[in-house]
Amino acid sequence: MILIFGGTTEGRISVQTLEEAGKPFYYSTKGDEQEVFLHNGIRLQGAMDAGQAIAFCHRHDIKLIVDAAHPFATQLHHTLEQVSSETGIPVIRFERIFPERDEEHITWCRDYDDAIQRIEAENIATLLVLTGVQTIGKLKPLWQNNNKCYFRILDRDSSRRLAHEQGFPSERLFYYRQGEDERILLQQLRPEAILTKESGTSGGFDEKVAAARQLGIRIFALCRPDTSRKFICVNGEHGLRRMVEKLLPDFFPLHSGLTTGTCATAAAVAAAWDLFNSNSAERPEEFPVVLPSGETIYVPVQPQEDTPRPVLQDDGESYRGISATVIKDAGDDPDITDGMKIVAHVAAPSCMTDALREETAREAPRIIIRGGEGVGTVTLPGLGLEPGAPAINNTPREMIKQNVRLCLERLHLAEPSLPLVVTISIPGGEEIARRTFNPRLGIEGGISIIGTSGIVKPFSSEAFIHSIRKSMEVAKATKSPRIVISSGAKSERHIKARYPDLPPQAFVHYGNFIGETLKIADEKEVARVVLGVMIGKAVKLAEGNPDTHSKKVTMNKAFIQDIARRAGCGSETLAAIGQMTLARELWDIIPKDVLKEFGRILVEHCHRYCAPLLPNGELTVLLINENGDIYL
Repeated sequence: MILIFGGTTEGRISVQTLEEAGKPFYYSTKGDEQEVFLHNGIRLQGAMDAGQAIAFCHRHDIKLIVDAAHPFATQLHHTLEQVSSETGIPVIRFERIFPERDEEHITWCRDYDDAIQRIEAENIATLLVLTGVQTIGKLKPLWQNNNKCYFRILDRDSSRRLAHEQGFPSERLFYYRQGEDERILLQQLRPEAILTKESGTSGGFDEKVAAARQLGIRIFALCRPDTSRKFICVNGEHGLRRMVEKLLPDFFPLHSGLTTGTCATAAAVAAAWDLFNSNSAERPEEFPVVLPSGETIYVPVQPQEDTPRPVLQDDGESYRGISATVIKDAGDDPDITDGMKIVAHVAAPSCMTDALREETAREAPRIIIRGGEGVGTVTLPGLGLEPGAPAINNTPREMIKQNVRLCLERLHLAEPSLPLVVTISIPGGEEIARRTFNPRLGIEGGISIIGTSGIVKPFSSEAFIHSIRKSMEVAKATKSPRIVISSGAKSERHIKARYPDLPPQAFVHYGNFIGETLKIADEKEVARVVLGVMIGKAVKLAEGNPDTHSKKVTMNKAFIQDIARRAGCGSETLAAIGQMTLARELWDIIPKDVLKEFGRILVEHCHRYCAPLLPNGELTVLLINENGDIYL
């Protein structure tokens, strides 16, 4: 069993992640005010000291603890450290994502006493404190003799009661309202300064700082407490799941994997580290990769058996470079690239050549991405990459650039004056590519470096359909007015903007199994389902193919041309459809004045084939374009 300590946004994410396993776990909060939907999880309430926690772990056979509590819940963190030391149970610390500390515009305080001393030394008369009701007593010297010191607390009875018990005047209390612009209260009070906590992205730290800076208000911030070195740290859902998979391999029925883009990024970071690590620090076995979501995961990299060396090429380009290798881990997804070597070579040129100058103009800032052995070359338009370019998609390109720059920053190096050249290779990639759809898409000579989230969720198995069933059960348990199904994170993000009030558990990913997901929704007696679909799957679904995997169903251009003809498209547009490589090109091919009608007909066809799978429910189909625009 797993025991989560939550009460925070990270606690909710932990619950949502573990619910995917369809197995029981415990979720513990100090109070009862956090609303969180549990289907397989078991709710616990009330604080535990070390003795109580140890007894609970023994009684319920706890194998893993997840500490998803607030960064400033120091007593709980110390308790869990003691529990881990005495029982040997590992603790995963679910950290928040923290922006880099701004030393120029923020006065950082080590602790509450340091904050009191600094604020008093500056003779701050009007102060707004945003550190929470639990800190009123700790900061008493700031407010007991200053009637212009205000606290903002949560708008709930327990917070008001706690403020009263600590003797704080009720007339100097203000209340936090979710979604309210931080500037409203600041404009109303016009304090000389605010005191806040380093509470991370999910704690609204950036918004508080931005509002105060915009209004010229001084900022004092309490530094977050250090995390125990005994804890295993993650800062997002993917890192949490991967660590649970590692520590308790049988908890999830299927294991997640890494995209080729994430593997290439990790290899590039490792090679950059090998090239520029001048202080001879010991090379880590795993290197950090920041995913597009902002969370950081650690990826194993093969041991380095080489040293940086100078190379002179036939074209006159000379550089000093080194390679690093990552073995592709696809998890339990049947990926043809699983187990392959993804190699990144990072080179620092000694002089600027014409070729480098041309590439730098295209790929500013100054990190150039090239394709090597086994990486395909784009030969047709429509893939979002120029013909002649290596088949490395935009998201992996940006991941590589961002993470290599972060590596240089960690090594305290400025970005080199000459561009770095990162070359991605996949030995054996050309042979493997012949067994993929790449040749049909106009990608020749190798495979593609792809990925939008950086993580591979195992889609192609009965176990994934089982996970859809479990997710649907959780969604139904929330009593949400509707359940939204979508292919993955990208389409879900766009639909959430349309339904911002739905609980996160109401969003279910179908992968490629639209038909199976709708059947499960009907089986669970879901009353309203919203089906979000992007154009690539929509053109297959509209023809009556509820399983949209590219290995089973290919795009029928003649069918799409027929829909376009009915929407009013002319012969030129129909000819362009016949020449397209990917369905997403339709957004550029279909004339703007016809697009709405084309979308309507496509949605109508999708609804026609899907509605019978949900005979007792109401189905809404949303067609989503690359920018998040929705067609009904």
